[in-house]
Amino acid sequence: MSGATTGPLRLILFDVDGTLVDSQGTIVACMTEAFVAEGLEPPQRAAILSIVGLSLPQALAQLAATQTVPVQEALVAGYKRAYQAARLREGAAHSPLYPGARAALDTLHAVPEYLLGVATGKSQRGLDALIEGHDLTMFVTRQVADHHPSKPHPSMILTAMSETGIPPADTVMIGDTTFDMEMGRAAGVTTIGVDWGYHAAAHLRADHMLSDFGALPGLLRRIWPD
Repeated sequence: MSGATTGPLRLILFDVDGTLVDSQGTIVACMTEAFVAEGLEPPQRAAILSIVGLSLPQALAQLAATQTVPVQEALVAGYKRAYQAARLREGAAHSPLYPGARAALDTLHAVPEYLLGVATGKSQRGLDALIEGHDLTMFVTRQVADHHPSKPHPSMILTAMSETGIPPADTVMIGDTTFDMEMGRAAGVTTIGVDWGYHAAAHLRADHMLSDFGALPGLLRRIWPD
């Protein structure tokens, strides 16, 4: 950030998969690979996308609810291997930024009062690789699945606010799933749903909805008019 602030600091938190990057092709392919490796029928695409946002153990507990815990753990390990292999093979292309995401992030980052962060079901390793691949160095707080209960528990947002010293009234959570919105409500922050992600927009029950990244700066000015 550059320049002096002219008002209170505001915290803008983003989900990652389905919000900033379109990773659904990789997620579905890797989950399918993990199930096939265990000799199991892979879940349907819609079922896989329905659990995006949950931490991996919770996601597999839902997708493989009839399997034993050891099998679920094997699926978690298999998914991680497949995902890491895809990342090494394809680089940043395996999770491309959504149209307008980079421009919106750069615009917001240029506002001295805005602090940007992420709250994601990704692992620390996965987020670090994504940030490096897309050169997303503007995030001052980075909350990942390794250090928190799975969404929709509010721990990620509460920790981000604690790290930055920003209160709930000056914090927004932007995401594409019901887990993101429930997490935001539990933390007492304003929720912004995006309609291009993996859960149906009608199910999000967000405080505000976004159909285009280009509209985000204007929406934030309306939320925080001073």
